[in-house]
Amino acid sequence: MSISSPELAGTGSLAVIRTWSTILFDLDGTITDSAPGIMARLGKMFASLGRPVPSDDELVHWVGPPMLESLELRAGMTPTEALEALMVYRGISEEDGPWSGSAVYPGMAGLIKQVAATGIPTAIASSKPESQIHAVLGHFGLSDYFTVICGASEDETRSAKADVVEEALVRFNAEGIDTTHVVLVGDRHHDVEGAAVHGIPTIMVEWGYGSPAEATHAMAVVHSTDQLAKLLLG
Repeated sequence: MSISSPELAGTGSLAVIRTWSTILFDLDGTITDSAPGIMARLGKMFASLGRPVPSDDELVHWVGPPMLESLELRAGMTPTEALEALMVYRGISEEDGPWSGSAVYPGMAGLIKQVAATGIPTAIASSKPESQIHAVLGHFGLSDYFTVICGASEDETRSAKADVVEEALVRFNAEGIDTTHVVLVGDRHHDVEGAAVHGIPTIMVEWGYGSPAEATHAMAVVHSTDQLAKLLLG
């Protein structure tokens, strides 16, 4: 995503001096560059189903949104067909490993550890199935740095970002954690819109899979992990 926007203009200066009670992180496109692996597994899925494999330019848009949503809206599948395809995709993910073809963006592991060291409670709030999130974070050695790990339910009844964010907040509150000043870090409009449902501002990262238009309602856009650290930690 290439956005020529003044990262700290307007509300950005407010974010620098604000003390966040909790921080939510998206996963794909925010912490991990997962597009190559997801696109490869999608290609295998379409081939297995005997369907034409979309181009890479099309498949990259599948990274981030709930999979069932993309199967129905982008591939034109019926709900039954989409569920069948989802099971095929998950089987491929289990066989290959949901972390295959992925890497942690430079600087993100260090930032996550830095935030954890301050004692600010953090969560993963992703539309990826929760079991896969645990596998990915475990593979990269990042699981222990998050207070809450929240993703889509296995049956996809919880997959929209707003619903995932809500569940993350519920889990924080169950542990007596202050959720009065929350921020979400993400890379797609789904992050901005889902967080906004709960009155939560979003910091968009430039290195993800969104487009400039998707950052319109974000609180700020950052182009490096140093800039993100400044907004999160001051």
